[in-house]
Amino acid sequence: MKYWIGVVSKDHVDMGVSEGILQIGHGKLGPLSRIHKDDWLIYYSPKKTLSDKEPLQAFTALGQVLDEEIYQVKINDNFNPYRRKIKYLKINQTQIKPLIDELDFIKSKKNWGYNFRFGLLEITKKDFDLIKENMLN
Repeated sequence: MKYWIGVVSKDHVDMGVSEGILQIGHGKLGPLSRIHKDDWLIYYSPKKTLSDKEPLQAFTALGQVLDEEIYQVKINDNFNPYRRKIKYLKINQTQIKPLIDELDFIKSKKNWGYNFRFGLLEITKKDFDLIKENMLN
């Protein structure tokens, strides 16, 4: 079992939660192939919407992957994203700033946002448990 953070705007997180799906990097296959059944995923949303300039900087969803199937859906002729099934827990949106000093995956506390530039990152169980505890309170 592994623990992941996916970086997705809040509006896209909300769509995924309502549909019970996991989608990363605008539906790219690569990130999803790193994730497996029973892995846990936390979504971090830097903004409310992709085009939003105002920062949100919060953990916005938490779920566990249900199976090994990666499937593709046709949204339109130009967009056919890959997805996975995931079961989301009911959580409270949690701001990242109060947790930065305690999170081991954030090496540079001054430039903490750098960690999220790649869209998907694996974290330790310790970091996962800290974030999860805050999201479930």
